Amino acid sequence: MSLLTALMTAALLQAPATAPDLSWLAGYWLDCSDGREASETWSDPRLGLVVGSAVTVRNGRSGFESAHIGPMPDGGPEGGLAYFARPEGASAVPFRLIESGPQRAVFANPANDFPHRIIYQRTGDVLAARIEGADDDETRSAEWTFNKAPLNARCPT
Repeated sequence: MSLLTALMTAALLQAPATAPDLSWLAGYWLDCSDGREASETWSDPRLGLVVGSAVTVRNGRSGFESAHIGPMPDGGPEGGLAYFARPEGASAVPFRLIESGPQRAVFANPANDFPHRIIYQRTGDVLAARIEGADDDETRSAEWTFNKAPLNARCPT
């Protein structure tokens, strides 16, 4: 067996056997509501890895986040997957996948300051995203309604 074959076999064996299907998340998504332009781009799953990025423009300011969904080092329920968020280039914060179903995924990290939960749900060509949790003992949330769009589409001006 060649080294390449051995490495590929090892990678396949490490991929969670019960990993949920997150292929519904793949694509370019655009939200033009509430005076903002928010976009998210997600890759298709590849051996249990989904890679994403987000850009938000509002009131003359822009922000970004990179993220990936992949295996937790310790495994665990739901195939041991987690959403690793890197807002504005900060260190990755993991949110463990706690619920998944057809075109729905819920990630949680109760130890994070805010948010505690990240929820994605797709209905047709609409992707709803929600973050929620407590911040300084006050419950808060934020929501986005993304529409499937061509890559790098922009909101009308």
